Parts: sequence; structure tokens; C-alpha cells
Amino acid sequence: MDAVATPDISLFADFRLDRRGGALYRRDEQGVFTLLAIGRRALDILGLLIERPGDLVSRGEIIEAVWHGRAVEDSNLNVQIAALRRILDRDREQGSCIQTVSGRGYRFVTPVARCQGDAHTASHAIALPDRRAPRLSIVVLPFANLSDDRQQEYFADAVTDSLTTDLSRIQGSSVISCTTAFTYKGRGVGVRQTGAELGVRYVLEGSVQRAGTQVRINTQLIDAETEAHLWAERFEHEIVDLFALQTEIVARIANALSVELVTAETARPTVDLDAVDYFLRGRAAFNKGPTRDNYVESIGLFERALILDPTSVSVQVSLANALISRVLEGMADSPAADVERIERLITHALTVSPRSAKAHFVKGQLLRHQHRPVEASAEYETVLALDPNSTAALINVGRCRIRFGSLDEAILPMERSIQLSPRDPFIGSRYEAIARVHLLQSRIDEAIRWLERARSASPLLPVVHLSLASAYGLKSETERAAAELAEARSLAGEGSYPSIARMRPGADYVPKIQALFEATYLAGLRQAGMPEE
Repeated sequence: MDAVATPDISLFADFRLDRRGGALYRRDEQGVFTLLAIGRRALDILGLLIERPGDLVSRGEIIEAVWHGRAVEDSNLNVQIAALRRILDRDREQGSCIQTVSGRGYRFVTPVARCQGDAHTASHAIALPDRRAPRLSIVVLPFANLSDDRQQEYFADAVTDSLTTDLSRIQGSSVISCTTAFTYKGRGVGVRQTGAELGVRYVLEGSVQRAGTQVRINTQLIDAETEAHLWAERFEHEIVDLFALQTEIVARIANALSVELVTAETARPTVDLDAVDYFLRGRAAFNKGPTRDNYVESIGLFERALILDPTSVSVQVSLANALISRVLEGMADSPAADVERIERLITHALTVSPRSAKAHFVKGQLLRHQHRPVEASAEYETVLALDPNSTAALINVGRCRIRFGSLDEAILPMERSIQLSPRDPFIGSRYEAIARVHLLQSRIDEAIRWLERARSASPLLPVVHLSLASAYGLKSETERAAAELAEARSLAGEGSYPSIARMRPGADYVPKIQALFEATYLAGLRQAGMPEE
């Protein structure tokens, strides 16, 4: 077929691509086009390929156009091409629509026709899909500007755009592009209809209101199928630096939603569990917080997912993360065996996916456990370069700085971590990290305040009780100190925290910090009743 007129709408085989509306449709047996669920990246790649049907489009051209010049690993493009082929080649008798030219790129080999018409008028007869939307699929609708100054519209739009980008970093998520989301601006379409039209399970909507030097942002997560409100939050801030404010608010929303979306998804009734279901349920169990039972549950679920999908990097990394977390928290029955398994998992994951932020984070955790803080710190910095919102990397940058002797500098990233994710399921561990800095500097009352917050947030975390034993011991409250030490040993298991000799920091701590540990932390544990040997 010869191409005609506008490139907004393209027809090929039984498909219709609406570039302006950001949607792909398939013609059914009755000749009606039905909306398909497809990720933003895959849709953008398809649009690029059909602009030049029959021509070779290099991998570099695709990455530049779709990822806008950002460094991405080859596997990301491979995954998107595979997703397109699953949709386009279903029931196709001959070859794929997308031809691979080894080592060079791809060629779209199906004839394409382009037709007149706009996205709105062309879509009125399109049927809504009758199948379930993909897991963790979400659209961020344009945030409403409630400010008296209508020129503040740009700030609301910027929040929408940035939030869409940050949510796309959530493992396993499918996020509708801003281009498509902005077609709903001002239309007043209901949440259920929006979810059906876009093929998503969740809708995030919100508003921005600015008055003088104050800005208020309201946001809420809604189940598109039931219209149930799953989560809501309000953020109020003084405006000093508008860009910095936008960055912080978006990061806080994205971090909160990373937990909320997984929790909501695993609450849905499931008849036949597959690898993805086990993976999501494993994440939900891990997100309950650091306890022995939660680690056992999450590891078991990740292992089931890995049996069903042994090539999944996401599952491998999540399993390794759960294993190293329980080792670091002193809850592993066989830490050596866990570490050996973590090394295998993370070495393979980084070989396949060298730009995976979470894989680099787990590598950093493993190195920190192996008393290699310089290398661990480098891994955490790599994580932050790939994902600036990683609160887990921030807290561990601070922990490494303790080892280097930079106590004052250690608190800054730790406080930033808490600021970005104040309701994090691992917040108790982060409070304890800050308390330890105060304890080493003999600010005992301040340390106890942080530790009591940590105990309230994570009562089953052994290290919190151990640090409290030290702090109470330094205040000569020996009965309370002894009780906390007993609780720490009970939670960590038989033979844990046996003596002062076993608690001394290793050579990975600079001499100054070793001396401070001896004068404060270990001195407090002696008062709590811990023997020397």
C-alpha cells in the first residue's frame, strides 16, 4: 500500500497505531478495533519502526529516540522488542513483523498504510478490552492546577511528567506515557473509563495549589476497576527552590507508591499463581519489614518464582536482596550458605543486566557485609546515579561513611533517606543507623530518642535492642540495659552477641572509629552485662 497524508494513524495487518493518542488497537473478528495494553517504550519503538517500513533502523537510533540519549543496557531494548513481537506476531503464520539484523538493528517488514483523521473522531467506535489489564499498570493523570495564578499550570504539568518517569523505575511496572496521559487533561473522564481505555489497573491523580510561598500537593491512588481509593497523601512545603521542591515531592510519592502498588496488587484474588504472582507476593512480604518470619516468607516466594522463571533477573536480584538483608540484620540461620548463594545470584544478574540499580545495591550490601566499605560505597554511588530516589542506597552511603570516620557527613544522607521515605517499612533500621552516629559521639540522650523511635517502628529488629542496651548501659540504667540485651539475643537466635571480643569492629573501620566504639558502644554493652570473652 502507498502511504497517504497524515502519519498520526497507521494501519498494518490487523492493527491500528494512533501516534497522537498513544494507543495500539487490533481488529477483531467483527472488524472492530480493540484497545491493546502495551508499554510506553514498546509503543514508542513501534512508532519509530513504522515511520520507515522496510528500512534498517539501528539500535543506536532507537535508543537515542526512545530513551532520549540516556545510557541503557542492550537487554532493555531486547525486552521491548520481545514484548512487541508477542503482540504483533500472535496467530501470524509467517515470520515476525520485526526483522532482526544481527548486530545492527531492526527492520519493520509488514506493509504500512497511513490514513486521514484525528485520534478523537477515529476512536469513537473502538471497543474497550474485556481482559484484565497488566499487573502494576498505572497512568498518572495530569495534576490539576488549583492555584489562582493560572500560569502555575507548568508546575503541575512538571510534577505529572517527573512522576511518570520515576514510577517507570518500579520493577515490573507498566506506566502509560505522558503523551497519552495528557490527552485526558480537562476531559472529565471517569476513573473506570480511563482505566478501561488505557488498559491499566491503577490511576494516580492529584492537584497542585500554590499561594504565595506555600505549595500544597494532594495525590491519591485509585483502583481503576473498582474505583476504590487505595492511598492518599498531602504534601505541604515552603517554596525556596521550586525545582528542588518538585524533585523531593516526586521522589516521596514514587517511594511510597513502590510499596502501595505491590500491596494493592497482591491483595487481588488469584486462582493460578505464576512466576509474576510469586514475585509480587515475595515483594509484598519483604515490604512488611525486617523480621525473621517476613524474610522466610519472602525468600520462599522468590524461590517459587525462580523455579517457574529461572532466567528472570528481577527475581534473582530480589531473592539476593532478601538473603543479604537477613544476613545483615543477624537473622540468618546459615549466613555463610546465604552469602555463597547471593554471590552466585548477583554475579549472574550483573552479567546479564549491568545497569540494574537494584543489582548494584545488592552487590554493595554484600561488599559491606564482607568488610569492604570502599567498594561498597562505590556500588551505592552507582545506584544513586541510576536511581537518585534510592533511599536504601542513601542510608548505606551513610553507614560506609561511619567506617571512614566521617561521622558528621554520615548523617546527611541518612536524614535524606528518611525524608524521602518517612513511612518506609525499613525505617526502624534507618533510625538505628542515625542513633549509632550519636552514640559514637557520646550524645547518649539523642541516641536514645532515635532508638526508641526505631524500637516502636521495628520492635523485632535485634540490632535496635542491642544499641539500646549499649545506650542504657552508658547511662548506668543497668536493668533496662540487661533487658534490652536479652531481647536482642532472643530475637537474633541462639549464640548471638556472645561477647565484647566478638562485637569489636574490624579493620574496615578507621582507627578513630574503632577507638570511639571501644569508648562508647562496647563500654555500654559491658554495663549491660556482656562478658569480655
